[in-house]
Parts: sequence; structure tokens; C-alpha cells
Amino acid sequence: MTNREMNARVGAITERIVKRSHDTRTRYLERIGKAASDGTQRSHLGCANQAHGFAACGIADKGVLRGGVAPNLAIITAYNDMLSAHRPYEHYPELIRSAAREAACTAQVAGGVPAMCDGITQGEAGMDLSLFSRDVIALSTAVALSHQTFDAAVYLGICDKIVPGLVIGALSFGHLPAVFIPSGPMPSGIPNPEKAKVRQLFVEGKVGREALLDVEARSYHAPGTCTFYGTANTNQMLMEIMGLHLPGASFVTPDTPLREALTRAAATRALALTALGNEYTPIGRLLDERAFVNGIVGLNATGGSTNHTLHLVAMAAAAGILIDWQDFADLAEVTPLLTRIYPNGSADVNHFHAAGGMGFLIRELLDVGLLHRDAGTVFGQTLEAYTQEPGLDGDGALVWRDAPAQSGDPAVLRPVADPFQATGGLKLLNGSLGRAVIKTSAVAPERHVIEAPARIFHSQEALQAAFKAGELERDVVAVVRFQGPKAIGMPELHKLMPPLGSLQDRGFKVALVTDGRLSGASGKVPAAIHVTPEAVEGGPIARLRDGDLVRLDAVAGTLSVLVDAQEWAARPLAAEDLSAAHEGVGRDLFAPFRTAVGRADQGASIFTGGAA
Repeated sequence: MTNREMNARVGAITERIVKRSHDTRTRYLERIGKAASDGTQRSHLGCANQAHGFAACGIADKGVLRGGVAPNLAIITAYNDMLSAHRPYEHYPELIRSAAREAACTAQVAGGVPAMCDGITQGEAGMDLSLFSRDVIALSTAVALSHQTFDAAVYLGICDKIVPGLVIGALSFGHLPAVFIPSGPMPSGIPNPEKAKVRQLFVEGKVGREALLDVEARSYHAPGTCTFYGTANTNQMLMEIMGLHLPGASFVTPDTPLREALTRAAATRALALTALGNEYTPIGRLLDERAFVNGIVGLNATGGSTNHTLHLVAMAAAAGILIDWQDFADLAEVTPLLTRIYPNGSADVNHFHAAGGMGFLIRELLDVGLLHRDAGTVFGQTLEAYTQEPGLDGDGALVWRDAPAQSGDPAVLRPVADPFQATGGLKLLNGSLGRAVIKTSAVAPERHVIEAPARIFHSQEALQAAFKAGELERDVVAVVRFQGPKAIGMPELHKLMPPLGSLQDRGFKVALVTDGRLSGASGKVPAAIHVTPEAVEGGPIARLRDGDLVRLDAVAGTLSVLVDAQEWAARPLAAEDLSAAHEGVGRDLFAPFRTAVGRADQGASIFTGGAA
């Protein structure tokens, strides 16, 4: 039995976002409406401007561009051949140009954006640039589109900060249609639990570096995204459930005939959406409050990356939409967890895709009214069309078929009637230590409440050293502070999981509290992350001392220190000399970012740093 009506709670949360965003969204829509009413920008350029824009084109493309009546498609690419997920993009521009020519149109690489890998920089100085790279990508997108010679754009990006940055940049040019084109996940390597086990054994000194490198190389072994469900693959889920991918495009593996057909089709759809045709669909209007609520529901239903409690807020703000962490928590309460993908289970995204994937997931959520069925999409239809999956017919042509009626593997993907748990597992924590978020979908229920003495650290390295010295062999709440966006750029602290997981496996009560990030690979240790206000801004976390009793309660939604209120109020704030973390590996160049960046619950963005 299905319910075609909108879930009342989801509808109410959407409506409060609409009301909260009324003024900012109205101003945004007026701005992109004016840009659209000015018509094709290319036609207003001077002759010299236009000549510069097509000087390097071939004769046929030059003739089309000179005519000025056929759409010209911008390609914004995050290609590099170091990141496995982005290597497949090397040949996409030619596929896109070819598809455009078949439609008597043109396509040009408008510009490139940086793409860094958090997997390479984990625990290294370069990680301090990671979150800021999102805003650099948005700026780079704006530079690429500033030539105003385009009628629509396709975006080639997939990993952690790249997709959110591209969305923010695209929304700055919100009068242009936009289609996002994924590259897909690499084939499955060794089982994820085996990888996690060897990582922990290495931290415990039970295996050597050669064994660790071998298991990592067999896990990350081919072109495509890493197969665990971290931020990169959460990005792909979001782009599909928010209507910016073609149906079923997210998790088709690279370098296959189906992947190529989807890429060509995406370019064709982008050209069909321009103001020069009859299906004008600017991204600034498509990404409305309904689309962002759909994204948050999808995040909760899949146990997706906690990084999106930052990214979705920043992306929405770029469209004049104001989202709060409370919206995430309230939507989690009515959204069942329908997937178990590592680190929330042992399977990877290829197993999820094979079990029914996005088409099955979207249909299940639509059938109980948890998604806005009428939300717009680049496919030219409502979200209902995303209950299909792509394939090739006998002639190699792209076709869409209904997604499977039943899950192919209930250990990975389940219907709403039989979820893994009743709620999405994302909780907002409030208390005497500030605001934070926690993802509990991979945490055992008996560990959802941890009360233990604090041990204070001001770096990942200090915690690692204490673990190796045997100083953490007890119940402990590890507090790693001065990691926030203003302090050092809010790095991910994923390398803390093996030592903390090892302590937990020995029977100790263990939790992490930090104003840094942890990502979608947060795993089994309860972690209150993104604590705001951060320590460097005088947040309460800066008052903590070793031995203070800290209570993390993911059931009640609290994060508190159990210290006498009068004593707590009288305590001075800790300080830290962060100058060493502001130099080297380009970090000195990002001083303006650290000054301008906003709070974590405002998206940790330089564009919303002044937000109230």
C-alpha cells in the first residue's frame, strides 16, 4: 500500500524553510530573472569579444557560433589524472562536443576547477585546504562562466568538495541551465571490513606498513570513485535525488558503453533546457526548497556523509534558501534508514546499485510521501521519472526501464516497510558545549550515550602519540579542538578512527568531540563533530580541561560538560598558537579565507561569513 500524499512533517519542514527564506530567495530569483530577461549574452557582445571566443574553434563550430542562434554549451571540468574519480573525465569534452554537433549546436571547455583528494591528504597539512577548496571551486566556476558566451553548462565533478563548489558556482549563474555528469564508481576491490581491520591492526602495531599498503592498493585500484559511501558517493546520490543527474546515472561504472551513452545524453539534455528552446530550466529555479528537502531526506535515508550538514547549507544559501541543522535533525526523525553501505555496513556502492540502487530508493521514498514528487529535474519530468534505471537496447541505444520491484539484496537495500532503523541516524546535539552533529547509523545503540572524562588535544598528532604511549587505556572522551574553519580550515580527522576504534574494541567507553570534521566515513565510534562556536572563536569547547566529565547523549540530543555552573563560567578560555598550521603547503595563501569564513552551522563558507 502506498501513500500518494506528502508526509505532513516533511511538508511542514519545507514550508518553514520557505517562510524563513522568503526575503533572500525573492531577491535571488529577481536577480537571476533579470539576467534571463537580458537574453543570450553572447548576442550582446562586441564583435572583437565574440571573435576572441571562437578564434580557436574549427570551421564548422565557428560558423555556428558566428550565427549566434544555436545554444553554446559550457563544459566546466574538474579533470585531472591523479584522482581516480576524475581520470575518466579526460575524454568527456570530446563526447560532449560530438553530442552538441549532432544537435547542430556547440560546446566548449569554459574552464577547469581544482580537484583535491581528501584520501591523499588525510592526516597531512594539505587537508587544511580541503574545505576551502570548495569555495575556490565556486570562484573558479564563476571565472569560467564570466565570459558570458554560454546558454547552458555541464559540470564534470564528483568528489568531496568539488560537487558542492560546482553547485555554488552554478547557482551564481542561476539563469543558466545546468546538468551534472558523474564518472561513476570503480569496480569493487577487497571487502571493506577487511580494509578496516588491517588499518586497525596497523595502528596497534600488529602488521607492518607493507601489509597496510597492499590492502589499501587493492581497495583503491582503478578509475572511478572510491566505493565506500563517503562524501563523493553521497554527492552523486544528492545530484540524482535533487534532479541534476539523468535518472540512474550516479553509479554506472566508468569506461563502459552505458557510461558513454549517459554522458552524451546529458549533454543533449542540457542543450534542450536553454532559453533558446521550449524547455527553459535554469538551475536557480530548479534548485528550490523542495529540491533541498529531497536532498536532506536522501541523505538521511542512506546514512550519507556528515560533510553535507555543511555543504547543503552552503549550497542552499547560494540559491537564497536558508537551511538550519534543525531541519536535518527533524527530517531524520521521519526518514527511515534504507541502506547499509560501508561504513554503515559491509557492502559498497556497487552492491547498492546492483540491489536496485537509486531507482528503488527514490520509489520507496516517493510512495510514502517523504519526497516532493513535483520537484523539477533536468530530465524534463518530475522526480517520478527517477524511479527508472538506464540500460542499452539491442542496438546500443539508451533506454530507461522501471527499477526492480524488490531489493536484490535486503542486507544492503530495504523497502520502507522493513527499514534498517526507523530514523536516519543524524542528530543535532545542543548543550553547554555548543552545537554539534552526530551520525549514529554506524554506531551500536549501546554507544549512543557516552559519559566519560575528557582528554584534551590540540592536534591529531597529539592524540596519536597519546594512544601509542598507552595513555588512553580507559574510558575517555577525546576532545580535539582548534580544528574549526577559522582556526585551521576544518580538516577531516578520519585518521583518528583506527586508534579510537581500537580502544572501543577493548571494551572502553570512547567518544570524540571536535570542532573539526570527520566525513562520511566516520564509522563506529560516536563522534560529536562540527562543534560550534569553535574553540578559536571562544566557544565553550575552549573551556574544557583534562578530567572534566563530558556527556554525549545522541538519544536526548545533548552535548554537555558536567562541571559546576559557577566554576564553568569563571574558567578562562584556552588559547593555542596556530601559526605553524598557517604556513607551508599553500596554507599562508588562505589567510583571507580563515578570516572571512562563517560558522559551521552556516555552511563554513566564505560567502556566508557575515550571516547572522
